[in-house]
Amino acid sequence: MGSSSKVVRPEEVLESLKNDGTVDALRMKIIAQLKANEDMKKNTMMMVEQSKVLKTPGAEKKTKRELFDALRQELETPVLEKASKAVWELILDNGGLGKEITETVEKVFCRLSGIDAMPPPASTSRAPQEKQTNMAVEESEKDASEWLSSSRKRPFGDISTKGAAAMPNGDATYQHDEHEEGN
Repeated sequence: MGSSSKVVRPEEVLESLKNDGTVDALRMKIIAQLKANEDMKKNTMMMVEQSKVLKTPGAEKKTKRELFDALRQELETPVLEKASKAVWELILDNGGLGKEITETVEKVFCRLSGIDAMPPPASTSRAPQEKQTNMAVEESEKDASEWLSSSRKRPFGDISTKGAAAMPNGDATYQHDEHEEGN
C-alpha cells in the first residue's frame, strides 16, 4: 500500500472530511469549547455593561427588542472578532483540538494517497534489494509526513493582517507542484 502513493489535492482531503462527518464533529467541539470559555463570556458581559446603547438617555424606555437590536448593531462586530480569534487559537493549538485536527487531516491524507500512516517495523532478516525498496518507501512516507507536519498552520495574526488573499489554496499548491515538476 505504501509504495503506490498518488498526489492528493487539499480539496479531496476536505471533501472526505466533510463526507464522513468529521467537519461537523469538529465544528461541534469548537462550539462547545467556545461556550465553555469563561473569559469570553466575561468579556462580552463587560462590553454589554459598558455599552453606549445602555448609557444613552431614554434607554430604559426602549423595548427589549429595540435594545437588543441596538446592542447587536454596536457589539456584533467586536464580539465576533473576539470569537473568531478564540476559534483560531483552538484550531492552531498544538496540544488540544488543533492537534486532533492535524492528526485527523494527516490520517485522511495518508489514506487517500495510499501512504501507510506508520512505516512498517524494520526486520533484520530482509534481503538487500527488499531493504532498499522499503527504505525508498519509508523515505517517501517521511517526506509526506514532513510535508503534513511542517506546521502549515499560521499564527492568527498572520491571517488577520494579510487577509484571505494570503490563504493558501489548492490552486496555488497545484501550480507550485507543476512548477517543481517542470524543473
